[in-house]
Order: sequence, then C-alpha cells, then structure tokens
Amino acid sequence: MKRSDIHPLPQFYDRYINLVEDLDLLEALETYSPESVFSDTDALHNLGDLIYAPGKWTIREAIQHCIDTERIMSYRALRIARNDKTPLPGFDENEYALNTTASYRHLEELLDEYDIVRASTHALFQSFNEEMLGHSGQASQIDITVGSLGFMIIGHSIHHMNVIKERYFPLVVQ
Repeated sequence: MKRSDIHPLPQFYDRYINLVEDLDLLEALETYSPESVFSDTDALHNLGDLIYAPGKWTIREAIQHCIDTERIMSYRALRIARNDKTPLPGFDENEYALNTTASYRHLEELLDEYDIVRASTHALFQSFNEEMLGHSGQASQIDITVGSLGFMIIGHSIHHMNVIKERYFPLVVQ
C-alpha cells in the first residue's frame, strides 16, 4: 500500500500522513526510521534541556512522546487489523509526558529504544496483508484504516523533527 492509496484521508491524522512521500508503507517505515529522522544527534545533544517556550517539551521528552505514540498507534493498528470493532479511546499526550523518566535518560538510550519500537512496528505491519491494511475502525472518535495508522506513525515523527528543526535548533549555535 502506498500513501496515495488512502482515501479518504482521516481528519486530524491527515496532517501527519501528508508529510510522508508516496512510498510503499514498509519502505516508508524503513526510509523514515528514527535513526534517519533524528539523525543530527550532535545538534540534539547541544540542545540539552532547552525549550523554545514555557511548557514545551525538551528534546528527550519529545522523543519519548514519539515512542509512546508509535506504540499506541501500533496497538490500534493491531486491534483494527484483527477486526476488533471496539471504538478505541484517545490519550492525553501531556499526561503521558508528565509521567515519564525521559528527563533522566540519555539521548542515545531513547533513540535506541525508538529504533527497537520501529523494528517492532515494521514487523507488525509486515504481518498484515492488503485486506488487513484496509480494515477500518474508530480511534479517538475518528474513522481510520490500518494503513492510515502506519503512515500516521511515520508522519508523526517527521512532524516532530520539523518542529525541532524550526523551533529548537535556532536556540543553539551550531
């Protein structure tokens, strides 16, 4: 399945899905690996605990958020792929951020965990056939397909790296 095969794009999630090139889903999961998306580790290190505005997350908290979100979206994809029609609730990303140990962890440790989570996500989506990728369910009161969730996972990390480049990197001299 390619990104252009998603019709209609699910509301809200479209902002992430549209950030992904029109690649096959499995190829996109590899192309946009955490290692490639968050590749400028020197700049990420230089940021330390800097934030661009009060109440915003540090780099480590943002990466933890991406890890948490990928796990949640993968779980949603699994449930919907298996034809579970139970509406899936949303989650409060800010509450998750308040209840992590990201600020005490090393950047490399978080990036390693993210790579492991992505490998698991890739294996999960590799196990789905085309029919399963088209299964539809409801998450956060939005109708979405399994394939859409896969592209959303990828676009979500791209979105956060774009925010980091635009709002965080200018905080440090490189």
